[in-house]
Amino acid sequence: MLTVPIPSRPVTNRLPCAVAVLLWSYFIGPTPGWAETRLGELPVKEITVFKDGHAFVMHEGNAAVDESGDVKLDYLPKPVIGTFWPFANDKAAKLESVSAGQQRVTFDRTALTPAELIAANVGRKIIVHENDKSWPATIVGIPERNSDELDAYAVPGTGSQLSQKGEYVQLKTDEGILLVHMNRLQTVTFVEEPVTKVAQEEFRNLLTLHLDWRGQPGKQAHVGMVYLQKGIRWIPHYRLTLDDKGSVLVELQATLINEMTDLENVTTHLVVGVPSFDFKETLDPIALTQTMADLSVYFHTDNSAIASNFSNSIMLQTQMPRGREVRQASPQQPGVDVGPGIAEGQEDDLFVFTVGGISLRKGERMVLPVGQWTMKFEDLYQLKVPFAPPQEVRQSVGNEQQAEIARLLHAPKVKHVVRIKNDSEVPLTTAPALFVKDGRLTAQGMMTYTSRGSSVDLELTTAVNVPVAIKDEETGRTPNTMRFGSHQLSRIDSKGTISLTNYHNKSIRIEVERNLIGIADEVGADGQATKLNAQSQSFGDLSYPYWWNWYHWPVWWHHANTFGRISWDLELKPGEAVELPYTWHYFWAQ
Repeated sequence: MLTVPIPSRPVTNRLPCAVAVLLWSYFIGPTPGWAETRLGELPVKEITVFKDGHAFVMHEGNAAVDESGDVKLDYLPKPVIGTFWPFANDKAAKLESVSAGQQRVTFDRTALTPAELIAANVGRKIIVHENDKSWPATIVGIPERNSDELDAYAVPGTGSQLSQKGEYVQLKTDEGILLVHMNRLQTVTFVEEPVTKVAQEEFRNLLTLHLDWRGQPGKQAHVGMVYLQKGIRWIPHYRLTLDDKGSVLVELQATLINEMTDLENVTTHLVVGVPSFDFKETLDPIALTQTMADLSVYFHTDNSAIASNFSNSIMLQTQMPRGREVRQASPQQPGVDVGPGIAEGQEDDLFVFTVGGISLRKGERMVLPVGQWTMKFEDLYQLKVPFAPPQEVRQSVGNEQQAEIARLLHAPKVKHVVRIKNDSEVPLTTAPALFVKDGRLTAQGMMTYTSRGSSVDLELTTAVNVPVAIKDEETGRTPNTMRFGSHQLSRIDSKGTISLTNYHNKSIRIEVERNLIGIADEVGADGQATKLNAQSQSFGDLSYPYWWNWYHWPVWWHHANTFGRISWDLELKPGEAVELPYTWHYFWAQ
């Protein structure tokens, strides 16, 4: 025997609520008559994860079949349009169609309120304690308008409704059926152990797989679905352990961020490369929503400072492709991404790292090792002198822009660089890279995409023991040397010198690159001059200087001038100094 005190709640009408009545036909009988809805579970078996946060997900397994022979799932994905493909891999059933919509479902839940506890124990005997007296009764039920009744009398187009329960309970006594307001029942003793589960109705968005059975429907069906959705991302990062023999141990580690669905013992493919998903911003209508999933900042693609923590400005030291100019002073210049997003970058092929047995619940993060390889590296130094605008352009821009150009050109620094030869069977992907030597952290840089068989340069630090001095000066102007349309062009000749000194106690190899706006004429110290045309493929990985659009370049400029690059590859002994002379010219309207 169990006595349950039921807290009293305020009632609008305090008059006695016990009324002797007959059992009306619309009252609830001994049981609600609800069968618990059978919802299938379809676990994730395999996922393919891209670095931009999209994942190609495959669910597959044996799912419960309801009384109509269909499989109902309460997991509704939010796939990219055109990527949702369900299937049935069952010999006894064929997939006819899949529908998504809001449906009424019934579940057995633990009774938490007095009304739920009374409803869960229809047909049970109780003793009602009221003031100074007690009396026995049997719970008959609670009046209710069920969903079918409400739907039958609803205005067309209203939609389905949940059942409506009354505020009174029917109790069978020796005198008949007593109708008692719930709030009147303050203390009740259950003669028998009470039932603690109660059937409850609710609306849920369900995915229904309609099956065509070749006979009697089974209790389960082997079904599945695949789709592309944003919500699982992997962020690669490297640790590079250097030794004194020219070898580097390259270790790849992955951070998995799961904001989509629970994963348990899932085969996971981590993709390096740039697939093309043209409709990645458009949801499939099967999702029953018009908005993407609400994801954390790790999945944002905007230019906000928070989002750029894992998208753009990863660190202060960045390694750009050779020949590209790094603009340190401008906050508007985007930094280097941790990996090319979809439709970004220049990789042609996809490479997949496969990791088995991943278990990760929604909202959790995981760090796991992916692989390690031993490669060869070369220690060297680099100096890259960026483009400088012609004097005529500097004079035509504002003071603030002139100051920014001066900061750009002021004393470029020599960088200590590690050149790694990727002779492994896998490509290296764009990711942060941590340098370790002799058990100590030495630097952090940026690994850029490196295909098998090619090399990549990673910056270690600024080489303060290799100071540099650059001196450029105009040597002459020759008027009327070229005509373009109505414009008479003068030739402006200039010369320059780059001075370097090696204050290390060892010999070093240094690569020097001087980028010019104009045409290189003479180069000393065995340097090589190259003409570059921005309108042709010979421009290579060279990009326009960021200040280029500050000036409206006239038509004749592109016909009379080009870009130039001078390069030297030197070996400097300890204490050795060297001067690298060069001359160049360009044309300007008089």
